[in-house]
Amino acid sequence: MLAGAALLAAALTACAGGSGGAGSGTGKGEAEMKPKPDMAIAVNLTGDQVKAGEPVTVTLAEGKLALVKVTDGKGGELPGKIADDGRTWTSERNASPGTDYRVEAQNTDSQSAAAQFRTGAADKVNKVSINIPKGSTTGVAMPVSIVFDNPVANKAEVEKQLKVTTSNSTEGSWGWFKDYSGKDRVDWRPKEYWKSGTEVKVDMNLNGVDSGKGGGLFAKDYTTEFRIGKDRRMEVSLDTKRMTVVEDGQTVRTIPVSSGTPGGKKASWSGKMVLMSKEGTIRMDSQTVGLGDAYDKMVDYAMRLTWSGMYAHAAPWNAANFGRANASSGCVGMSDADAASFYAQVQVGDPFEVVGEGSKGNADIGNGYGEWNLSWDQWKAKSALHGAPQNG
Repeated sequence: MLAGAALLAAALTACAGGSGGAGSGTGKGEAEMKPKPDMAIAVNLTGDQVKAGEPVTVTLAEGKLALVKVTDGKGGELPGKIADDGRTWTSERNASPGTDYRVEAQNTDSQSAAAQFRTGAADKVNKVSINIPKGSTTGVAMPVSIVFDNPVANKAEVEKQLKVTTSNSTEGSWGWFKDYSGKDRVDWRPKEYWKSGTEVKVDMNLNGVDSGKGGGLFAKDYTTEFRIGKDRRMEVSLDTKRMTVVEDGQTVRTIPVSSGTPGGKKASWSGKMVLMSKEGTIRMDSQTVGLGDAYDKMVDYAMRLTWSGMYAHAAPWNAANFGRANASSGCVGMSDADAASFYAQVQVGDPFEVVGEGSKGNADIGNGYGEWNLSWDQWKAKSALHGAPQNG
């Protein structure tokens, strides 16, 4: 059972017997005078170049374990559990790469034993990008979105280490798909839009987790915290050429707009989107979005809706069409004055829905935050743990 594992014994047992020597009349037999054997443990990981990415197991040769502690050089501790039979302890998380570990064990007879090992550096390290900075306030449609540097074949193993905690037990689910960049991505979406005031914490306990073929190991944990702000929702009607702004269920303003020209590449995307970022004044070049030399200009009050370049922004050159005709190259344009006040009002994460005739359909799910165009059941099916099987 212990073949191939290091057997370590600590001579920390107390000597048996009383103060009397042989023939002292204590009446204790020779069997009672025999000391208990030293405590011996076997650790599955040994040496100074151990391969990371698997749990640590500590096995007791005889007796029952009472306590096991596995710590790294920085004082961090691997949590774990002792099996029902008391013979084996297994860590709940994997050993991480490039780390010194010390194992300390104690049995039910208060004997102790220790061991140590070091994991080698990972051949390849995977990293993540998280869309919500710590301390942010976002709109009610903002998903948690994680994009991975390298492919993730072990989606279920990775998803197990991702946890969203909310102040009001918000129901939600993770879903896997390809980001617009082509990289693997997993988002957490509530069943319905967030409730204003919700506090959210995201723990990504990925250190030591193996991404699978081509992905490498993760070498650190990640975390972020954010708050849900005002419930503000926008709806753009391609039919009326107006954008309605609703706050806490009440319409607070209506803005004349001109959206994408129907019938071709210049049409707007439709469906439910999310205001991704407020980018201020930016250069917009039609050649970067496959529209030839249609435009190349500086644009004010730019608010991104998709990765492919759909924005809401100021478009004074199109003033004659606001509220009258959809004649833009795909974006939602408005006057300088309306754009300035609207830009100051909105927050990243606000839902932005485009309805009516003349669109080019919904953008791909990874082209921004397109998950709100899926039903709840469709979204849950994208989970590697609770939905349909996910291919690597």
